[in-house]
Amino acid sequence: MTAKILIIPGDGIGPEIISQAANILDELESSCGLNISCEWGELGGEAYDRTGSPLPESTLKMAKECDAVLFGAAGGSQWDSLPRHLRPETALLRLRRELDLFANLRPAILFPCLATSSTLKDEVVAGLDMMIVRELTGGIYFGEPRGVETLDSGKRRGINTLVYHEDEIARITHVAFEIARKRANRVCSVDKANVLETTELWRQVVSDVAESHYPDVELTHMLVDNAAMQLVREPKQFDVIVTTNMFGDILSDISAMLTGSIGMLPSASLDSSQKGLYEPVHGTAPDIAGQDKANPLAAILSLAMLLRYTLNEGELAMKVEQAVERVIEKGMRTPDIYFTEAQLVGTRQMGQEVRDELRLLLAWSGWKFIW
Repeated sequence: MTAKILIIPGDGIGPEIISQAANILDELESSCGLNISCEWGELGGEAYDRTGSPLPESTLKMAKECDAVLFGAAGGSQWDSLPRHLRPETALLRLRRELDLFANLRPAILFPCLATSSTLKDEVVAGLDMMIVRELTGGIYFGEPRGVETLDSGKRRGINTLVYHEDEIARITHVAFEIARKRANRVCSVDKANVLETTELWRQVVSDVAESHYPDVELTHMLVDNAAMQLVREPKQFDVIVTTNMFGDILSDISAMLTGSIGMLPSASLDSSQKGLYEPVHGTAPDIAGQDKANPLAAILSLAMLLRYTLNEGELAMKVEQAVERVIEKGMRTPDIYFTEAQLVGTRQMGQEVRDELRLLLAWSGWKFIW
């Protein structure tokens, strides 16, 4: 069957990087007959300016009907003064919730030739390969009550609620442990159980699921403040980390610096059927938008995750990842990962270099090209 993919460029550098990922999709479709159908939608500040909604109903309808969404980025300071429900970031949260994309996968893999781009010593980060599994549709980002209220005294009070149900914790735990079984069979669950009752429940449920279903997988627990320190001190001690929505948000951004640049980190957000939203971890980067400076590799690697998890095209995903690695091994660098001996390239050239390498890899591996 033809897989339906919705492509949403978004705001800031989103259109620039997503256009390069779309070019890779075109290459796969034309060169090896990948059976896909692509539609384009809009979400974010630009969508609000054009339609009055950061998540138009037409986009939401297409997202619900497709197999996967490839997304760029949303947000910008020009929309910060809007009511919260009209802000671009809120639209993205709503899309994740509407599609029940509860499992966010954020790999942190350091390509050997980028070890010097990390702010940490080579020996600390060389060979890093870990996965952060973040619960995405619960926790403090969605808990009620929430908001800002004015008390009788005239002082304002802000409220956010951290809440998790047992089944929400159990289902993200299953995802993390199934992934661990395909890796090194180790899971570290991160919480703040010494202070927060909600994450005390988190620890109990994770332990129960592990004991009942995954006796072959090693489970450890770590408090989030210690986990943040350990990611910088000794990141290779981790294989799979599973944690709450907010903690996962913070820890995955820490892992970005381990890999040299946030411009290298992809992500996947999945439902129970492997339908997913795929997006780079970085934001809209408005300071470089439209200047051909953005790194498109996180978007291209997000596409590789789409191939692997939703389309079940693991071999093609690997070819895309190999093409990315070959390009950076050749010394091609966008500004975020540049060093003096490298060749500085822009967004478009980096994307074209990956496409050229992918075409060669597909030819060498015997894929039947369609002309």
